[in-house]
Amino acid sequence: MRERAVVPDPEFSSYYGRPILKQPVWKQPDVPLYLFLGGVAGVSALLAEGAALTERPALLRVGRVSAAAGAGLGTVALVHDLGRPERFLNMMRVFKPTSPLSVGSWILAPFSGLAAAAAATELTGRFPRLGRLAGIGAAVLGPPLATYTAALIANTAVPAWHEGHRELPFLFGGSAAAAAGGLAMVATPVDQAGPARRLAVAGAAADLVSAELMQRRLGMQAEPYQQGRPGVLMRAARACTAGGAALALLGGRSRTVSVAGGLACLAGSVLTRFGVFQAGLASAADPKYTVVPQRERLRQRDAATGQ
Repeated sequence: MRERAVVPDPEFSSYYGRPILKQPVWKQPDVPLYLFLGGVAGVSALLAEGAALTERPALLRVGRVSAAAGAGLGTVALVHDLGRPERFLNMMRVFKPTSPLSVGSWILAPFSGLAAAAAATELTGRFPRLGRLAGIGAAVLGPPLATYTAALIANTAVPAWHEGHRELPFLFGGSAAAAAGGLAMVATPVDQAGPARRLAVAGAAADLVSAELMQRRLGMQAEPYQQGRPGVLMRAARACTAGGAALALLGGRSRTVSVAGGLACLAGSVLTRFGVFQAGLASAADPKYTVVPQRERLRQRDAATGQ
């Protein structure tokens, strides 16, 4: 017969009802949209140069315009979150390698200029060699732009973000690839969209596997990704991403299927960013996600030292 517990389950709280961690001051939807748009822009620049090498002019144009538009809109979202444009400019005064925010600012600024130049030459037909050089430069900066935001949020004390630092770069990178491929599937003729479909499928696979591995490894810390509103968003993201990948595999000849798959991949990527963002807020608001891991680390340290 199971014994009844004499001591009730602990309730985790803090002094005077105040949270242990200060909630992130980043705004919604500005920051989640910036995380999404930066990822789409970065991978689109890489896709564009692949299209240039394989002589797919329609895909090249879509990739370059998507990279420039994503970087531009993402910068607008970032500046709106900061409140004043000069705050973004102030981040450019110093390059600090130990700060993901500083490194990210120095990635975003040159990427935006190069992507805009490449798109302008593509749309006007003028200075094609200059446009190619600018496109190559944007493609080099594309992968760091798509993934540095994972390091940015993981380099905080927010439990759901910090504890997921191993998988979040792969999750964001895969989600960005799925979104960039999906956007190209929507805007590119089917006969030139083969690389975009393959990119969307590969990105979706990386997204889904990374999210699953992260939640398995985090244990209790994965609860914010599984419960409440963040849980709903993450489950919807998985469904859209998986459905988009399936349609991408089937949409080789059908324009309708290709567009539907691309839109599903885009939706999955957006939902992933909002789900991860809101999971972080939920974990920062609940003291147990800070207290329990700290106690466990202390127990493990004491066991290792024989105390």
